Amino acid sequence: MELTSPALTLDTLRARVLSCSKCPLSESRTNVVFGEGDPSARLMFVGEGPGEVEDETGRPFVGPAGQKLDEVLASVGIDRARVYITNVVKCRPPGNRVPTRSEMEACFPYLEAQIALIKPGLIVTLGNTSTQWLLPSAPGITKSRGTFFTWRGGILLLPMFHPSYLLRYPSRERGSPKYLTWLDIKKVREWLDTGKAPVGG
Repeated sequence: MELTSPALTLDTLRARVLSCSKCPLSESRTNVVFGEGDPSARLMFVGEGPGEVEDETGRPFVGPAGQKLDEVLASVGIDRARVYITNVVKCRPPGNRVPTRSEMEACFPYLEAQIALIKPGLIVTLGNTSTQWLLPSAPGITKSRGTFFTWRGGILLLPMFHPSYLLRYPSRERGSPKYLTWLDIKKVREWLDTGKAPVGG
């Protein structure tokens, strides 16, 4: 079944991804981490790639960074079960290194298909890798975070710091990554409530 087939579903796509061997990451993985959440979510989070705990469990964002993401969502009353969470690459890069361009190219049709099937209104990219992969012209994450962009003519895209970055810089002072993430997730909450990007975003 082609990834553009009208008969494609998240379940059939998942089956395709679970047996994928398009890049060398398939040789070292324990589990494919396809993604999880509401199949008709209005809000989608896209990270870089699975880490060690994700590779062991087959679930995205369940390790320390995932627990931090849960905290961020809970801070504004967003139910994780109502969003969809995935990564650019579905297999863990060895040592949690940044995925290579060829690895992301091999996996990108799967992410494109997930987006096409779920039809989110807003994609939040977590960190620099996923942000610049979807928006190559965007500035680095420290400059692009908190700014709404339009992806492929219709879907809003909002970059935020990756939760692992918040673990490295735990300060909550004004201007810190945690404080800026708080401002950003409030914008996401406002979008969920109103359907519009906040003025000035």
